[in-house]
Amino acid sequence: MKQNIFLALSVLILLSVGCNKTTSDALLDNNVDITEASSEEIQAKIEKSKHIWRSNPPAPAPARSISIGDYSSFDLDNGLKVIVVENHKLPRVSYQLSLINNPIQEKDQAGFVSIAGQLLKTGTKSKSKAEIDASIDFIGANINTYGRGAFGSSLKKHQDKLLSLMTEILYEPSFDQAEFDKIKTQTLSGLSTTKTDPNAMAENVANVLTYGKDHPYGEVENEATVTNITLDECKKYYDTYFKPNNAYLVVVGDITPDEAKTTVEKYFGAWKSKDVPTHNYKVPTSPEGAKVSFVNKDAAVQSVIRITYPVDLTTGDDGIMAAMVMNNILGGGIFSGRLMQNLREDKAFTYGARSNLSPDRLVGNFNAYASVRNEVTDSSVQEFLFELNRLRDEPISAEDLSLVKNSMSGSFARSLESPQTIARFARNTFRYNLPQDYYNTYLERLESVTIEDVQAAAQKFIQPDNAYIVVAGSKDDVAEKLVRFDSDGIIDYYDAFGNKVELNDNPIPEGISAETVITDYINAIGGKEALMKVNTMQQTASMELMGQTASIDMKQKDNKMFALKISMSGMTVQEQVFDGSKLKMGGMQGTQVLTEGDEYDAMKYEALIFPQMSYMNEGYKLDLKGIESIDGKSVYKLVVTNPNGDLETEYYDQQSSLLLRSIATQEAQGQTMSVTSDYSDYKEVSGIKIPYTVTVSGAMPMPMVMKSSEVKINADIPTDSFSID
Repeated sequence: MKQNIFLALSVLILLSVGCNKTTSDALLDNNVDITEASSEEIQAKIEKSKHIWRSNPPAPAPARSISIGDYSSFDLDNGLKVIVVENHKLPRVSYQLSLINNPIQEKDQAGFVSIAGQLLKTGTKSKSKAEIDASIDFIGANINTYGRGAFGSSLKKHQDKLLSLMTEILYEPSFDQAEFDKIKTQTLSGLSTTKTDPNAMAENVANVLTYGKDHPYGEVENEATVTNITLDECKKYYDTYFKPNNAYLVVVGDITPDEAKTTVEKYFGAWKSKDVPTHNYKVPTSPEGAKVSFVNKDAAVQSVIRITYPVDLTTGDDGIMAAMVMNNILGGGIFSGRLMQNLREDKAFTYGARSNLSPDRLVGNFNAYASVRNEVTDSSVQEFLFELNRLRDEPISAEDLSLVKNSMSGSFARSLESPQTIARFARNTFRYNLPQDYYNTYLERLESVTIEDVQAAAQKFIQPDNAYIVVAGSKDDVAEKLVRFDSDGIIDYYDAFGNKVELNDNPIPEGISAETVITDYINAIGGKEALMKVNTMQQTASMELMGQTASIDMKQKDNKMFALKISMSGMTVQEQVFDGSKLKMGGMQGTQVLTEGDEYDAMKYEALIFPQMSYMNEGYKLDLKGIESIDGKSVYKLVVTNPNGDLETEYYDQQSSLLLRSIATQEAQGQTMSVTSDYSDYKEVSGIKIPYTVTVSGAMPMPMVMKSSEVKINADIPTDSFSID
């Protein structure tokens, strides 16, 4: 309550100050005489003056001229193109190396360019990764390597040490097998989230459709391609493309061109050049008509929408400034964008709806996107298309144009604080053969954009009738409602990595029902008679959580008592105890005891040792949806509704009858999320099969893998283990 009072007072004070300043400014600006006037007369004059003041805004000042700094350039004998940007505000200097060649196709080893870039910094012929990291930290420097270059920065006085390290990394990478294996494992672990992350799913499919799989921008890393990557392929890429005649080196900071030339020749002059292959690609085109493409994520409560297509737009093109202004009005970085105002502020469909118009030297792209609730997915697509067409067909207002210009000029000014930005400007000037003052005249070119320019850009780059409408979400809840947006009335379906899939039309075999699926599962893990004899179960497990190992202890007794404790570094971080009548929830933020509510009701089902044993009871509803595929295995998809009305989707292996996956919807911190649990490594304990590995995704950015070290069945668990008092 106190917080609300303080907030209200703050707003009131701000409003008072704002009103007083506006009122006094208005009275002074309009020469209003309030001497010897009654309060009613004063108020009337104030209102009149406000109207005059608001209807006569000050004329905008002319666009300021800015000076980013003159670029100077020179080439070394080995072909390295060097660009120098002086910036003497701080005693720092940065060196950014960027490869010139077009991106390459990685094909069945997609991902090796990124891994090769990461490997560069993991060791040299004379230094280990730990020694490199310690040397960088000692001088307070920063060095990063990536698949298409490297970046280093430090204080000016340390630049010799910086460049010694940077060039050693660049010239003598060790490409250590152990470091390669580690990066590859980390990459595979990261990819595992793609299968349950609708944003990643939608992005993969959008890239494949926009560019095509025969274009490097349309290639998608997946478990198969990363598994195929070899250390030799990474070495080959480095040996082929990391050559001075295939690179720009942009030097930014407290350094003169003469100093830069001496320093660069010292550290980069001995780098050996070599012929580098060139790569050209067919320019992708937009689809003929609007195409709806769907990626299924069972039990998803939200849909990710991406409307996308390729565009012919390169940095430095005539009209690019009008195109950028147009996109900002539609849904760029400002909150007042039309997509945001429509889908969030007016309709409350989403937290945010935005758009990007991205130039690129090979092919640009347009992308409009949002995450929305299932029940408004089709309505959201309708509003996206409405705003796209409105921007094409109707001139924007002068107010919209002025607001966006102000926002863009401010963003541009802030961007100049970063040396990486200055380096990019300098590199673009040379790469795209731009005028030397291209970025210095940015504000002038921005100010010259007219309403007519914006509409012309919209008519050129906004093409809702020839776009890919990509949606990742629950097929059962959403897909059919989107048919009306597809030009030919047929929705195409894709997997999480952009591979087209056909809907599984395999009929459920005769005699198979939801009840038989559950019966087969019960028989597969030990049989009804054996399960009925289980009175207690205790599991001891561990998992990696926030860089630490968490210990998990879970106990169940008599299908009505439950206790869970999660500990890290000897400290209990979460605890739940249910004695059948009361629920205690404790952790680092305190303890509470519940005797009612959703969490209390849900715990009754958590206490069930084998919940499938209750599925035939009154109050449960079972719906066998069909046959699908998980990692190449045919599974029965079963939707279970418990007596509370909570839904869970479960997947049972058609051959083994074991439970492979379950998806449930959970509430956390005011948000609804879909949580996926994958079950594997079944082991027999006292004649009953128990999954020793459970991988949970959707609740955290990375999957949480819980591995059981011990499972006890019918061990003696004292009742006071579930004591709440």
